[in-house]
Amino acid sequence: MDKLLKEVSKSVIGYEHEVKLLFACLIASGHALIEGYPGLAKTTLVKAFAKALGLSFSRIQFTPDLLPSDITGSLIFNPKIGDFEVRFGPIFANIVLADEVNRAPPKVQSALLEAMQEGQVTIGGKSYELPKPFMIIATQNPIELEGTYPLPEAQLDRFMIRIRLGYPSEDIELKIAENIDLGNVNSINTVVSKEEVDLLRSLMHSVYVDQSITRYIVNLIRLRGMPAMLS
Repeated sequence: MDKLLKEVSKSVIGYEHEVKLLFACLIASGHALIEGYPGLAKTTLVKAFAKALGLSFSRIQFTPDLLPSDITGSLIFNPKIGDFEVRFGPIFANIVLADEVNRAPPKVQSALLEAMQEGQVTIGGKSYELPKPFMIIATQNPIELEGTYPLPEAQLDRFMIRIRLGYPSEDIELKIAENIDLGNVNSINTVVSKEEVDLLRSLMHSVYVDQSITRYIVNLIRLRGMPAMLS
C-alpha cells in the first residue's frame, strides 16, 4: 500500500485515503462511484491508480449520443470471411473509467448492469466473460445537472462505495501550485503486479470476521433503512 500511495502521488496528491478505498474495493471485487466538482483530478486519479497496478485500463466518456454497443461491443460484418465477427468494446479491461456516467441516457447506463453484477456482457445473444480483476469506477459531477440522467437506485446499488471528493486544503493546494509535473501519469511505474492483486483477492475469503461484527453491520444497515421502510 505504501508503494502504491507513493507512486500515485507522483500524479495526484491529497487523495491517499481515496486510493486506499479504491484498492480495498478492487480487492473485494466491487465497483466505485466518485463524485466531485470539475477540476479535482477525478480522471487523473483513476488513470494513475490503474497504471500503478499494471492493470489494463480504458476510459468511456459518457455523452447523450452514446449507444450501449459503444460500451459492450457489437457484431461487425467482415467481408473477408463473409460473416459477422465480434468487435469487443472498451468495457473489456481490468479497470474501466465511466466518465460523467450521468450524462448518458438510462439505456446506456443499464449496459453496465450485467457487467457489474455478473462480470460478463452479452453480444449477439452470446455471453463473453470480462477480464479479471474487473472494476468499474464511475465519476459524476454534482453540479451542472441540466440535461443529465441521475443514476437510478438499481444502478447505485451495484456500486460498493461512493467517494465524494472535496477541494484540497491550503497546504495541498500550495504543493499542487508548486509542482508542475502533477497530472502527468506517464511517469508512474507499476509497483503492484496483477498476480499480487489476484493473490490478495483470493486471501480475502480467508479473513475471519466475528459474528458480533457481522451483527453490528446488519443492525446498522437495518437502522438506516428503517425510516424509508416506515414511510
